[in-house]
Amino acid sequence: MRRDTQPLIGLCSNFESVWRAMKDTGFVIHDRDRIYSKELDASLKALGLSVLKTPYKSPQANSYCERLIGTARRECLDFVIPVNEAHIRQTLRSWVEHYNRARPHSSLGPGMPDRTSPKAELQFQRHSIPNDCRVVTTSILDGLHHEYRLEKIAA
Repeated sequence: MRRDTQPLIGLCSNFESVWRAMKDTGFVIHDRDRIYSKELDASLKALGLSVLKTPYKSPQANSYCERLIGTARRECLDFVIPVNEAHIRQTLRSWVEHYNRARPHSSLGPGMPDRTSPKAELQFQRHSIPNDCRVVTTSILDGLHHEYRLEKIAA
């Protein structure tokens, strides 16, 4: 499967899905924070996983993860006061769906990650809406974000 057709991020709802992902790749990456003990590394190695540590004081070594966490914080979590774990999971689930489906990504050029989304037709007169269409908006996270699309007007 090509990389650009896979979701860019997802949420794990339980340990089994995390475990499957680790076994499929064969390794675990973590930084050198004290929360990752030698005992944890030994346990992971006993399970047949390789432990890869990022270089000391090098957040750029884990840049994809750092970028994703920063984007999630800036675009979603900074604007939400979670009530409980279920609330934050639902909030992140909605944001991840928006992120994977409709949010433009600079690495994809002017495109969206979800290639199944209909593309707007090329307009010969810029900044105009065709006479037989209207703009429809979908509110994401109670109006924190919006998705827009053109819809044909019923005749």
